[in-house]
Amino acid sequence: MVILSKLEQEYLLRTIESGMELADLRQLFLWAQGPLQALLPHEALLCMQVDGAGQVRRSECLHRSLLDAAALRLLNGEVGPRLAQAWRAARLQPAVLDTEEGGAEEGGAALAACRPWLRRSGFENALVHGSAPFEGAATVFVLLGLPFSPGGRHAYFLRLLLPYLHLALLRVPAGKPASVQPGRAAPSRALSAREVAILDGVRAGRTNEEVGQALGISALTVKNHLQRVYRVLGVGNRAHAVARCLELRLL
Repeated sequence: MVILSKLEQEYLLRTIESGMELADLRQLFLWAQGPLQALLPHEALLCMQVDGAGQVRRSECLHRSLLDAAALRLLNGEVGPRLAQAWRAARLQPAVLDTEEGGAEEGGAALAACRPWLRRSGFENALVHGSAPFEGAATVFVLLGLPFSPGGRHAYFLRLLLPYLHLALLRVPAGKPASVQPGRAAPSRALSAREVAILDGVRAGRTNEEVGQALGISALTVKNHLQRVYRVLGVGNRAHAVARCLELRLL
């Protein structure tokens, strides 16, 4: 049995509430880079729709940093499908894979056989889970590049979030999320170190009060900083500010 801390409960509830009405890939991307990052930080999220035979029919890669075309082809064409098949061949429970021999691994021999492909992708670990094999509507999700060795606690988080990931992928139309919108104007000025620190706290899912406590300033001062940041970045809320900073590689 996994007992969640008060902060984890808050992050989980916030992630669920904000993920219930995702309608397109852009929203899914912002959700993955905002609330989901606070609970399960990762570098890339593979979202796959799988048919009754276990073949991947749709693959969407949502990633924080820039990936070249070759890396995306590898993730969508080789790494993702192999991990999806390995997960289906196991117990259909959340599975963990690490690049190091003897590292964190839970999911059986089929998943262990994917280790060379995980190494080729440039990520050190993966957390995999999906839905039951419904005909034409099954999904598998892979979190890649967690900043720690994932374990049972993180697998439990992914299990709780699976229904929302599953429904979101089936709901949103296929396409490529525009992590950088063509023609968008550059920020009117560079962000200060204090503003970047505040946004880093926001990205981690902290409230204004929590960010203020960490930086030794009031929640009102945090709010005022954020309002100025919104104007500089040309955005309207916290999630869009974080996404814009990720586009600009400021965080």
